[in-house]
Amino acid sequence: MEIYCDSAATTAIDPEVIEAILPYLTTNFGNPSSSHWAGRKVREMIDNARNTIAKLLGVTAEEIFFVSGATEANNLALSESIREYELTHAITSKIEHKAVLQPLLKHEREGDIEISYVKLDKKGNVDIEHLEHLLDANPQSLISLMHANNEIGNITDIEAISKLAEKYNAIFHTDTTQTIGKVKIDLKEFPVDFLVGSAHKFHGPKGVGFIYINKRHKLKPQILGGAQEKGQRGGTENAIGIAGLAKALEISYRDFDSIHEKTTTLKQRLISQLENSGIPEIGFNGESKSSSQSLSSIVNISFPCLQSGSLVNSLDTFGIAVSGGSACSNLGNGGSHVISAIQDEENKENVRFSFSKFNTTEEIDQIVNTIAKIYEADNNTVEESIDAQKSFTWAL
Repeated sequence: MEIYCDSAATTAIDPEVIEAILPYLTTNFGNPSSSHWAGRKVREMIDNARNTIAKLLGVTAEEIFFVSGATEANNLALSESIREYELTHAITSKIEHKAVLQPLLKHEREGDIEISYVKLDKKGNVDIEHLEHLLDANPQSLISLMHANNEIGNITDIEAISKLAEKYNAIFHTDTTQTIGKVKIDLKEFPVDFLVGSAHKFHGPKGVGFIYINKRHKLKPQILGGAQEKGQRGGTENAIGIAGLAKALEISYRDFDSIHEKTTTLKQRLISQLENSGIPEIGFNGESKSSSQSLSSIVNISFPCLQSGSLVNSLDTFGIAVSGGSACSNLGNGGSHVISAIQDEENKENVRFSFSKFNTTEEIDQIVNTIAKIYEADNNTVEESIDAQKSFTWAL
């Protein structure tokens, strides 16, 4: 039986989303920029999709722009706000996604900005007092802090950060790739300047996302060649993807309570069973063990290194898909930049399990049983190796 437990990387498309996409794969194939009936049908769908997303987030449709995904959206928000407002200082953390860290580092290398990294505690939580200290010393900074971490699931208090940004006249960009569709975000409650999302993280199609740009801002487009998206992004809109994105987000808000309850149950079951599995030295990274301070869909666990190789790879041979970064000395892997930023991960294998509404309790049980079998087999291998060495010594 194949088990997919890597939904923080990508999710399966919801059947309702496939149904919503089908007309734009078949009969409604017009170019939305065309003035005739075929184009108007697709343009109407795109306008409706934009309105749907805006309503769910508590903003206006004029503030939502469709892009290829969160990586493009992050690059647009960071690079163009630095250029547009001639910003010279940025504040971020060392556990951001590389779609944030790499653009910022590029601008630092080119002499555009200086980066300050906000302090994190041992579990990866942002030190809000240190953030205010940095803002007090550098008002009118660019702040880029993610809503929830993609590896350990920690949820950041972006409402508190938005208040500090307002107080110090800073620009606040937040990467909500992991929280859109999993946390109800209402931007009427707190202001941010830029927010991003990718459809494939909440059961929509790959290759499409959106960026929220607060109406106070007007960024220059990074992709030129047309007047699409009100001049913000050139190129024919991905109508198929946009139809799926809007439907997927609508479903996630509609079914939020039941989905959250299910993923919470799956997470707690995995944690409980692994703690009682007898595997020694299991640890939980960041706040991923918490039900309130991390996403219900992510748990990141450190395991003792296997003698025989990687646990992630071993699980794959049993048809179980998870992800992780290994710092095991026998594998020669540098490990995760997120885990290494908050704690010593030497000679541990960190595995991320990430759930969706399509996972089951039976799958969790199968995962735990398989992990136990892998460690039992590994221990037997070690014992056989020790016995062989003893026999060799006696022979000498």
